[in-house]
Amino acid sequence: MRALVVFAHPVPESFGAAVRDTVVGALKRSGHEVRLLDLYASGFNPVMGADERRVYNDPVVNEVPIAEHLAHIKWCEILVFVYPTWWFSPPAMLKGWLERVWVPHATFVMPTATRGSRPGMKNIRRLAVVTTCGASWTLSKIIGEPGRRILLRGIRTLCHPLCRTSYMAHYKMDSSTPESRARYLAKVDRKIGRF
Repeated sequence: MRALVVFAHPVPESFGAAVRDTVVGALKRSGHEVRLLDLYASGFNPVMGADERRVYNDPVVNEVPIAEHLAHIKWCEILVFVYPTWWFSPPAMLKGWLERVWVPHATFVMPTATRGSRPGMKNIRRLAVVTTCGASWTLSKIIGEPGRRILLRGIRTLCHPLCRTSYMAHYKMDSSTPESRARYLAKVDRKIGRF
């Protein structure tokens, strides 16, 4: 299958980079064709300007500023997000990417007075989040894990009706140990390798 890994971390030598490399390696070993989209390294601008917002609802025109990124998500069948959870949600870079790239008419059919929105990304049959969290599992659950909900519920509604989801988080990252990080990478390798 065709797999797109969307990576959002500004520090190239971070543990997040090790997570990214584990995800990419596991997908390739499983025989998938893999593309990596590193939002920070590519210089993606997550800010939607006034002119872009004015044409956000206009078919075709709204695709022009983000055509390359849109082509990536239309290409893939597996979409994996790799990012650190900051303030209980994805980094602003990733949130901006979602807002700018997942445009109406291209990724979903706009709702009408008599019918709700409909998915436009039926090519995506597998959706995964691989993240690190400074908070504990308990606190993350109490807060409600907004990043998990945005991606595995919100974005999921735009994908194939039978799209399967996976969530892998390393909690208490700020007090992690080399052993806990190694266990997490092994878990990610194992789970992604089964895709």
